[in-house]
Amino acid sequence: MRISTSQFFESTSATYQNNFSSVIKTQGQIDSGVRIQTAADDPVGAARLLQLQQQKDMLGQYSTNMNSIKSSLGAQESVLDSINTALQSASELALGAGSGKSDADRATIANELKNIEDQVFSLLNSRDASGNYMFSGSKADTPPYTRNNDGTYSYQGDDTQLNLKVSDTLNLASSDTAKSFMENAVNTGRTQTTYVPTLDANGVPTVNDAKVSVSAGLITSSSVFNKSFADGQPYSLEFTSSTQYKLTDTNGKDVTSEVPGNGTFDSTKEGAHSISLRGVSFDIDVNLKDISAADQDAFVAGRTFNLEAKPDTFHASRTPSNASTAQITGSTVDDAKAYSDSFPSNGAVIKFTSDIEYEIYAQPITASSKSIANGSMTGDAITVMGVKFDFTGARAAGDQFVVKGNNHQSQSALDTISQLRSALMVPTDKFPAAQQTQNDAINSAIGNLQNASAGVDTARGSIGARLKAVDVQADANISLGLANDSTTAAIGNTDMAGASIELAFQKAMLEASQLAFVKISQLSLFNQL
Repeated sequence: MRISTSQFFESTSATYQNNFSSVIKTQGQIDSGVRIQTAADDPVGAARLLQLQQQKDMLGQYSTNMNSIKSSLGAQESVLDSINTALQSASELALGAGSGKSDADRATIANELKNIEDQVFSLLNSRDASGNYMFSGSKADTPPYTRNNDGTYSYQGDDTQLNLKVSDTLNLASSDTAKSFMENAVNTGRTQTTYVPTLDANGVPTVNDAKVSVSAGLITSSSVFNKSFADGQPYSLEFTSSTQYKLTDTNGKDVTSEVPGNGTFDSTKEGAHSISLRGVSFDIDVNLKDISAADQDAFVAGRTFNLEAKPDTFHASRTPSNASTAQITGSTVDDAKAYSDSFPSNGAVIKFTSDIEYEIYAQPITASSKSIANGSMTGDAITVMGVKFDFTGARAAGDQFVVKGNNHQSQSALDTISQLRSALMVPTDKFPAAQQTQNDAINSAIGNLQNASAGVDTARGSIGARLKAVDVQADANISLGLANDSTTAAIGNTDMAGASIELAFQKAMLEASQLAFVKISQLSLFNQL
């Protein structure tokens, strides 16, 4: 086979360039410490390095998320601690308002409660470092609570917690909603007692003289109350003497035997004048000091009280943009079954399409919402979904009214403090009949504030658990990051010893190719003559 001079030069030049490129490449790997400088150096290793880099980037984002969670939860925990301190102060004031206090003393306590109420209201509407409301859920630009004109409070946020990923498989909530720890506090004052007047000899209803009274009741077990009490209400408590009573349910069934003491009580002994009925405790108060012992039984016998759960109440408000000045002045349950079956749990919106035509929508309204009821208004009232709404003033097309129901199952600490403050402002020193109402408000507030504090403590415990989870996950992510760096180094970094040997070999090859080229290039046929 004959090799031309041009072929020889091309072949030798290519070999020299390859050897030279190998030397440059290896030298570059040694200088930079990076073995895989392009994907062609090691396709499999390059793909693995890309995966490791993506994992490293994710670990960096997880670290940022964890710092954000720790900052957010730390700020929330501090606010919750302040709220709990305020609630404890309110609870102490409630405990001190019950006995031996004059109207002036209770008015002073009410003023202190007003300051605590304002403080709790402000704390619940706290903002974080970014200017977002802490406890509104996903509605970070909406204050959690607003104060209504009637002194009650409305929660404006939602119950959606904001979550951030801290690992491939773990999400942690960076926020708590006021609804979860404040709105869900169990309300112990969900029942009421009503005196049932009897007719005297002239057919005139008797008036309760407050010598015999029964408290409004306190919930001792929500589960038992929800399961059993509602089915038998209203209960009739009829006194048969100054030491005995009979209890019947709404169907006339005698349930006296269900109560400890079996219908016997002693109003002079602490704890011996309580009625524990299906998860509710009622206290009997009999004051017969000016009644002779011989007449006491006859004086008390026949007095009757109804015991039942408080009926649902409603908060109605008009939309400020309404064209008319019409208002909803009253809302009452007209049909208990229809109300229970159809009234929206989150409230309803009444929208007038004319001065008498209306449509009802479930809250919250969206662009795709459809009406759940409609009709024409007769007179100044609407009866729909078991509820009667009374209006004042002429309505106009486009008017909207928002109505929210309250079943009294739970109650926020803000409403509890507000109700207690209002009750303490009512003079009772010269009005024995009002003392029982005030005592009921105090006893209910004590229980409700305890439940509210328990809710705040639960939220703080949850925050502590999440902060602990962040620390544990941070350690796990650090370990994962170290493993990532180790694997990356093993795949992508240069083995200096091996590369040095390889470089020496490549340099030798380069020098050999240079010498061979010089000698071969000098050969000629004239050397054979």
